[in-house]
Amino acid sequence: MATRKTSPDDLLGPLTLAVGQEDLLLDRAVQEVVAAARAADADTDVRDLTPDQLQPGALVELTSPSLFAERKVLIVRNAQDLSADVVKDVKAYLGDPVEDISLVLLHAGGAKGKGLLDAARKAGAREVACPKTTKPAERLTFVRQEFRTLGRSATPEACQALVDAIGSDLRELASAVAQLTSDVDGTIDEAVVGRYYTGRAEASSFNVADRAVEGRAAEALEALRWSLSTGVAPVLITSALAQGVRAIGKLSSARGGRPADLARELGMPPWKIDRVRQQMRGWTPDGVSLALRAVAEADAGVKGGGDDPEYALEKAVVAVARAARMRRDA
Repeated sequence: MATRKTSPDDLLGPLTLAVGQEDLLLDRAVQEVVAAARAADADTDVRDLTPDQLQPGALVELTSPSLFAERKVLIVRNAQDLSADVVKDVKAYLGDPVEDISLVLLHAGGAKGKGLLDAARKAGAREVACPKTTKPAERLTFVRQEFRTLGRSATPEACQALVDAIGSDLRELASAVAQLTSDVDGTIDEAVVGRYYTGRAEASSFNVADRAVEGRAAEALEALRWSLSTGVAPVLITSALAQGVRAIGKLSSARGGRPADLARELGMPPWKIDRVRQQMRGWTPDGVSLALRAVAEADAGVKGGGDDPEYALEKAVVAVARAARMRRDA
């Protein structure tokens, strides 16, 4: 079996292995190879195959020399689901790949189909990581990278506002970044994001939390009602409230220092340290405790412990906003 390692930059190498479950990244890995192949040969034959379309012996037929010596890209999706006989065909092909054919295997990773995954790596595949983004910090990193890739500058606050407004769908985030870079000149800041995505930003659970921890009860309630009316899940709102209050508590009990130092200590990005510092001015330790209890009660209420989730959320938002003013009202 061939063991020559394909360069990460060699899009026309014999084998590309895209590993992960993030659909946008998997599709991009495919699109890069197809674009490179068509740049080399506009008549490139592209075959996009699922496991049920790839029967035993089919790969041999697809990779047989063509009378016209055309370039091919063979895309095999969900390679972890290939039958044992087809896996044997793929492994045999990896040992003797055909010139001018680029095979792209999309594999979810994990234990299923691991033998094929290991064989592809041993064969020297060019590997592209396509992990599912499950954490807000990962989505924030994705947005920053999207702006950099498009050669544009966006402030940390703008990137966070976009994540808050759009949510977890990478396709929507990528589309929003592309739209902003197309329509807006200069550095993209938080005000620009708010102007373009004001409806969605107002519906954001984090916008509700921000207004509440700043002691702005009326605005927090307005944002809450907008969120609920546009379908934001109540549990996301209690989660955002809890995160906001915990951030206040963590920063108020932390040692003083530069934002970068505190960011490392508390596990927050530096820009968030600055924001939380502004939000914590009216807070006391007792206020943090009261707010956390109120949020916990609301969380239980929206998860089935009460009859009216909306009322439970309104009560929590008012309690958090009052707790935020304890020092100022004392």
